[in-house]
Amino acid sequence: MVRIRRLLVALLLSCLWLPTTGRADDAISVDLQLILAVDSSGSINADEFRLQMEGLTTAFRNPAILEAIRRGRIGAIAVTLIEWASVDQQHQSVAWTKICDEETMAVFADQLAVTPRFIPGGSTSVSDALNYSSRLFAKSGYVSDRRVIDVSGDGSNNSGIPPDTVRDRLVEAGIVINGLAILNDEPNLKDYYAASVIGGPGSFVLVAESYETFSNAILSKLIQEIAALPTSTSLALEMLRQRQP
Repeated sequence: MVRIRRLLVALLLSCLWLPTTGRADDAISVDLQLILAVDSSGSINADEFRLQMEGLTTAFRNPAILEAIRRGRIGAIAVTLIEWASVDQQHQSVAWTKICDEETMAVFADQLAVTPRFIPGGSTSVSDALNYSSRLFAKSGYVSDRRVIDVSGDGSNNSGIPPDTVRDRLVEAGIVINGLAILNDEPNLKDYYAASVIGGPGSFVLVAESYETFSNAILSKLIQEIAALPTSTSLALEMLRQRQP
């Protein structure tokens, strides 16, 4: 049954993913192009990586995410997932997918659930993760007013150039960078992300105190950035409370 389910997910995704022709006139309009950039460096063990993926999967099975998507003018987003570690260690693990209803969101969540880890460790190059992510927008097959890179990680940059150099260039190009700092190893990581990683109008950084709390943090973060809410998380939390029985 698991094998059949995976085949069905792959078949559905083949219909949803758009060929990367690079031609602007072929692009599909969405409210947001969102890159989920997940830390897969050596500081992340197998269980911690699994908790990140489970947190993302659970988030994209939450009706509050779809509610946030429907707040947009078009009511659709395009989203992809990458893993990142050292310089030249990045992998696009889930291709660009349009989410506009329950079915397409469920398909994306199912794909997250079965995606393996492609990068088994390495150093931490936030700067190269940002560079790699920015290049994906040009070949996404979508067009949007907002382009966001959602970076999550548990360590500061220790490989490649400083991330603020890349951050400033991407912000000038109209890309927003948000951060989720996992305080497993570096208790002051939020301050580092705030100073050196995030940027652009409305950019923000949230905190997961540990990998066990990653799921709640990423859900709040996704609602906030998809719905383009103010930097305060109060509205995002209120949307969550409204979904609870």
